[in-house]
Amino acid sequence: MDVFLKDKQVATRNLTPGISVYGEELITEDVEYRLWNPRRSKLAAAILNGLTNLKIENNSKVLYLGASTGTTVSHISDIAYDGKIYAVEFSPVTAKKLTRLSRQRPNIYPILGDATKPKEYMNIIEKVDLIYCDVAQPTQSSLFMDNMNLFGKYDALGMLMIKARSIDVIQKPKKIFKEEEKKLKEKGFKIIEKVKLEPYEKDHIAFLVEKNF
Repeated sequence: MDVFLKDKQVATRNLTPGISVYGEELITEDVEYRLWNPRRSKLAAAILNGLTNLKIENNSKVLYLGASTGTTVSHISDIAYDGKIYAVEFSPVTAKKLTRLSRQRPNIYPILGDATKPKEYMNIIEKVDLIYCDVAQPTQSSLFMDNMNLFGKYDALGMLMIKARSIDVIQKPKKIFKEEEKKLKEKGFKIIEKVKLEPYEKDHIAFLVEKNF
C-alpha cells in the first residue's frame, strides 16, 4: 500500500495535484502528497496505530460502505489510482458532495444506496479486492458480512470499523468488540488484525478480515 509516513503523520500521493479535498495540507517531497488527518479518517488512525496487513494496490477494486462526503475515499483513490472505488452512501445530501468529488477523481464511482440492502446495487458493482465498511449502525457487522459474501473475490480482504456506541450505549466497548469478533468468526471470517483507534476515535476498533471459506 503506497502510503507516506513521516514524523508521526501519514499522507498519500495526490492524484489531483494542487487540489485539496477537505482542507488537508499539501506537501511536496519530490511529488505532492496530501496529509491524511487521523481525526477525520478512521483508516488513517488505524495506520498510525499500527495497522500493517492491509493491501491496496494501484489497480485494486474497492467497495466502500458509508462513504459520507469522501474524506477516506479520496485517500484510497490516491492509492488505487488505476483501480475503482465503489462508494456507497445512504444520504442524498451527502451523496451530492461525493458526486462532485468523483468529477475530479474518475476512479470514484458514487452510489446512492443502503448498505443493508446490497442486492439493490448488485447490478452495478463487480467483484472487488477489498470491502471497507464504516457504517455506524447496530447491524454494522452483519451488513459488512453480507456485502463481503456478495462482492468479495475469493481472496478479498475486509476492513470493518466498529463503533461500540452505535451498537449498545450501555455495554462496555470491550465486551462489544469481543461479541462482534465472535460473530465474524462464527460466519467463517478470519481476523487478520485488530487495531483500536484511540486517541483519534473513542470506543472504536478496526478489524481486518479475510474470507475463510
